[in-house]
Amino acid sequence: MGITIQNITGNTAMVIWPKMASCADSFYSVMYHPNWNSMLSSYSRKNFQKEERVPGSRSSFVVENLSPLTTYILCVTCQSANPSSDQCRTFHTLEQDTASASNTKKELALGIWLTSSVLLLIIAGILLYGCLHLLCHKRREQPEGQNRTSKEDNVKTWTKSMAQTSENFGRQSQLIQDTEGKNPCGIQLATIIENPLTCKEPIMRTSKSQELVPMTEQYSAMN
Repeated sequence: MGITIQNITGNTAMVIWPKMASCADSFYSVMYHPNWNSMLSSYSRKNFQKEERVPGSRSSFVVENLSPLTTYILCVTCQSANPSSDQCRTFHTLEQDTASASNTKKELALGIWLTSSVLLLIIAGILLYGCLHLLCHKRREQPEGQNRTSKEDNVKTWTKSMAQTSENFGRQSQLIQDTEGKNPCGIQLATIIENPLTCKEPIMRTSKSQELVPMTEQYSAMN
């Protein structure tokens, strides 16, 4: 079988083979292995590191993810059969080109950036949820605090008014006691008529005596 390997780079290689009539309705097996040593290894499927299955309608395949500056052996068989020496070829990969290395670095940087962006978005979402939760909790607690404050203000106002009322009542009681001490007869006005001796009024007695004198003189004159 005339196998040809073309377009070898640091990471890829293209293998081309002639079609076989026995594999028209089946598949081809492309097997390859790095650092091949024909003196120590036999052409057996178990000695190959990787194996790719290609449809029978195709006659070429691009091998990818190879290591730069590495010697490979590649074999193509029909329906996973053990290869023979004429079905295999060896090739050596080139040094990794700058463009490929740059693309790899760009892909790595892009992957890191996307991962960081997703993590930042998750953290921002968690923080936003926490802030909204705290804000709603404070808004719920604010009316309760206002109700408590209003109740406390009402109690303080009622206590203050009661204290003022008690103070005014005490002042009035003190004034009444002071007035009674200065005018002891003033509180006995209701009993003056019943017991006139409790509070003597010389003016009233003088007026009555003056009225009795003329009546006596008149009686003596008539006799």
